[in-house]
Amino acid sequence: MRFVLALLFVSIFATTPVAATTLTGIASVVDGDTLEIRGQRVRLHGIDAPESRQLCMTAEGQRWRCGQQAAFALADRIGRGQVSCTARDTDRYGRIIAVCHQDGVDLNGWLVREGWAVAYRRYSRDYIRAETDARAVGRNIWSGRFDMPWDWRRAQRGG
Repeated sequence: MRFVLALLFVSIFATTPVAATTLTGIASVVDGDTLEIRGQRVRLHGIDAPESRQLCMTAEGQRWRCGQQAAFALADRIGRGQVSCTARDTDRYGRIIAVCHQDGVDLNGWLVREGWAVAYRRYSRDYIRAETDARAVGRNIWSGRFDMPWDWRRAQRGG
């Protein structure tokens, strides 16, 4: 009986996100900072990308769909290759918070360096240097004006 209970305990907790410290597989892009691997949502640690419906402005004042473009850039970067995500935490929505890699490249950092996301200082200081570099050369969202994703979300909620 003990063996059966131990086996049941292991099988239940071995499938929970907290127990699975690394999740590897073909990823699909949900948005600029969220992936899905084998049915599990993964929120990229330490970064925040513009929301899918968010618009940015070019230096000339033209609106463009920066949130959608951030997601497309991530999808183009990962293609159909394997992605490996190392869990750091779980958020209030049940998503794994993770640092994800593909072929040795930190995808979280890549998004920030390429100007498709910002360092999410509220939760991490890991990508501040990458953001500084992208901002200095005016890469992608830094080429014009935009609302920080957290400010844009707050405005959409009405406060």
